Parts: sequence; structure tokens; C-alpha cells
Amino acid sequence: MVTIWAFELLKGLGRVFAQPLFYYGVFLALLIGWLRVKKERRHFHVRVYHSFHESKFLFISGLLPGLVLSFFMVGIGFVLPSDTLILLSAVTILFGLTLQLRLLSPAYTVGLTFFCTSFLVKYEGTKSFFAKYFSGLTNTNLSVLALLLGMLLFVEAWLILKNGSVATSPQLTKSKRGLLIGVHWAERLWFVPAFVPVPGEAITAVVSWWPVFSANEQTYSFLLVPFLIGFSQRIQGTHPSDSVRLTAKRVRLLAFAVSILAAAGYWYAPLTVVAAAVAFIGREWVAFYQRFQDDSRSPLFSQRQHGLVILGIIPHSPAEKMGLQVGEIIVKTNGVTVKTEEEFYEALQRNRAFCKLEVLNRNGEIRFVQGALYEDEHHELGLLFVQNEKKWESAAG
Repeated sequence: MVTIWAFELLKGLGRVFAQPLFYYGVFLALLIGWLRVKKERRHFHVRVYHSFHESKFLFISGLLPGLVLSFFMVGIGFVLPSDTLILLSAVTILFGLTLQLRLLSPAYTVGLTFFCTSFLVKYEGTKSFFAKYFSGLTNTNLSVLALLLGMLLFVEAWLILKNGSVATSPQLTKSKRGLLIGVHWAERLWFVPAFVPVPGEAITAVVSWWPVFSANEQTYSFLLVPFLIGFSQRIQGTHPSDSVRLTAKRVRLLAFAVSILAAAGYWYAPLTVVAAAVAFIGREWVAFYQRFQDDSRSPLFSQRQHGLVILGIIPHSPAEKMGLQVGEIIVKTNGVTVKTEEEFYEALQRNRAFCKLEVLNRNGEIRFVQGALYEDEHHELGLLFVQNEKKWESAAG
């Protein structure tokens, strides 16, 4: 029996390469990276992160949560028909076409799949379509789908907290008052590969209670599903790490609520519908409230009367090696008070071999940063600031 299970797991692993969602996720990550580089070059005349920046998070980050999810799905026995998983992939691809990565949250992808499975398969206007192309949907255990939704929301919260704020992309835009300000975009795509028991012919139940969540199937096989989760957040009023961390905590609270309702739906079926509705409405509220709070604050990255705020830092640049951080404020350069980009570079040229910066960190404390420079390296320090408005308009035009 152990040999059969191991063989089926290996077969399930191989089937991942036959799923269009796998290749679509890779394509989408590369496309998002290419579009980001175009924006960075248009705003700063330089690429901040390479085109594969989003792709490096795509595979590795989701392995651990995918392994944990697999233990739950296989160990307890969360059986889902293949047609349900195919529909989920189709919904994910459909939302991905919008290029709005936040719509790849499980709240939307699994939520819409749940709606199709619970309502549209019975609605006269769409009943024939689903009967023709997704006939297996009627065998879906809605408790399984609702529980999967709750668990994937936990995974989303964990991924956002782990690397949602790592190396966010700086950009320039106009505020509501028409002033030029800096913003940061956090955009991520993650594959969460998890084994899911599906109806098949290879495996029978080892113990009487397995699977706990199933329909009328008697034999099963395994499918490694590359669940694709996306995240996107625009930040202008707070530091990116603070804003993203708060979003992760809110998504985690939402995951708790959805999971409790989904578990209760095992005994009282209507609660599964409530769980899916709470997931959709709650995730939409999290996104709206974050944007509302962010817009209500004064822009963090803007030109100031005292000091020059760091909007971005080019990777592997002298500025990164000097330990400068996004959000810090340069007060003095080589002993000269600066408040514009032009004044900063003029002050740098006072000492062509060495620079000393007086910096105000995020805690409001003054610290001194210094580093060696090479000849004619003053404009290649690797710092990005909110530019002069006329300079930016001419570059954008």
C-alpha cells in the first residue's frame, strides 16, 4: 500500500507539467516584470530591478506552505473532482488577464469557483454549459472547497508577511493636490504546489475514516495543483514594510473567520456559502480600507523643506553598500544641508573621493553614513529621489 501511495504521489508530481496554469503563471510573472521595468525606466531613466525580479519569488516562497497544505489535504482527505480544479485554474487565468494581481487572491479565485459550483451549475441559464464542460462539478463537496478557501487565505497572509514588502518598486505619480510624489508598488506572484486527492482508480481507503471530506468516490489518485496566488498593493503614506505587514495581519484575521465558518459548514451546509461570501467581501474591504488609510495620510515620499527623502535604492549600488534605507532622509551631504536632488549631487562633488551623509532614520534618529567614491561616480551612487516636477514631466513626455 505504501508503494502504491508513493508511486501515485510521483505521478501526481509529474502531472503538474501538464497543467496550463503552470506555464501561464511563469508567463504572467515575466510580463509583470517587463511592464515594471518599462515604468521604472520611464520615471528614473534606469532599471531598478531586473525583469526576473517577480519570477524569483514565484517558485521558492510557496514550497513550505504548499507542503503543509498537502499534509492537510492528503492526511485528512480533502477530495475534489478534477473538473473543480480545472475550473479553478480557468478562473485564475481569467482574473490574471486583467493584470491586477490582487484579484489572484484565493478570496476571488476560489470564491468565484465556489459560486459556480454552488449556484451556476443549477441555474437554468448556465446549467447546460457546466453540464457540458464541467460535468464533475455536481460531485463537489462544498465543505472541502470552503475549507480550501480558508487555508489558502492563511497561505496568502503568510506569503504577504514573508516577502510582500521585499524590494518594492518605486514610481512617481501626482498627488490629489497635483504635486509630484513617490509611491511604492508591492506586486507578487506565488505558486503554492499542493497535492490534492482526486477521484481515480489507484488508491483505496487505508482506514475507515479516510477520506473525511469526500462525495461518493471509492478510489482515488493524487494531483499536484500549482495554486497561483497574487498580491498587489500601492503605498504612498507609510513605509512599504509597515503597510504590507498590516495587510498580512488583516488577511490572517479574515482567514480565521472564513476557516471557522467553513468548518462549521460541515455540519450546517449553508455556512459554507457564508464563508465564501465573507472571504470575498472581507478581502475587498481589506484592500479598500488599506487604500483609504494610505490616501488619508501625507505622502511619505515627497519633496520637503528639510532634507531629501530616499525613494529607492538600486541593488548592488554604492548606496546599498553604504547601508542606506528606503524612507530615510538625507539631511546633510559632506557638511552641506540639502533638500533637492540637484543640491545633493552638487554637495557630493565637494569631495570626489569620499562622501559623508547625515541621515535621519525611520525612528527620527540622526546617523552618519560614509563611503568611498570613484572618480565621476557621483551620479551613480544608486539613490532615487522624487525629482523636480518639470524634469519629470519632460522625461515622461
